Amino acid sequence: MLNNTDKIYLASKSPRRRKLLKQIGISFSAFSVDLDEEILDGEHPVKTVKRLSKQKMDIATERVSSGIIITADTIVVLNKEIIGKPKSKKDAFNILNKLSGETHKVYTGFCLFNKSTGKLICDYEKTAVTFHTLSKKQIKEYIDSGSPMDKAGAYGIQDDYGAVFVKKIAGCYYNVVGLPLSKIYFDLCKIV
Repeated sequence: MLNNTDKIYLASKSPRRRKLLKQIGISFSAFSVDLDEEILDGEHPVKTVKRLSKQKMDIATERVSSGIIITADTIVVLNKEIIGKPKSKKDAFNILNKLSGETHKVYTGFCLFNKSTGKLICDYEKTAVTFHTLSKKQIKEYIDSGSPMDKAGAYGIQDDYGAVFVKKIAGCYYNVVGLPLSKIYFDLCKIV
């Protein structure tokens, strides 16, 4: 569907992002970029995800000589508190306990850069997610599965068990998984 002759690179170690791009028929190569994803006190979530995805892009452009590069960063926000990936099982428990019965927002910032033309797009998507009220046993069983440890907000909406925590969403489902596919696709069309 994408009329493109440039090689596309996804600079992310997320298997979910790789799966999403494949889902819409985009052929790409993937590599990871190492960045200390620092959360700054008082910074607006939109600014945070756009800054982090741009910092990832700055690193990724040094590794690619030509083509189109995609970077992204996802965070969860509850009551103005930015929640990243859990640092430990205890941290994962505390995060999920906070999200229980509440509505939080998932922000994904992304950058697309065509190294041949110099065209750069940095944008974001926001989705509201409401959780069911969770028991401590449900949270502990999910943590014991190992699934929440590499995910912002300590859960995956696409997981077999994490999915049942979600009561409803308002906005782009794929954004919660890790890439707002529709926005990414149409922005890619603008830079090819």
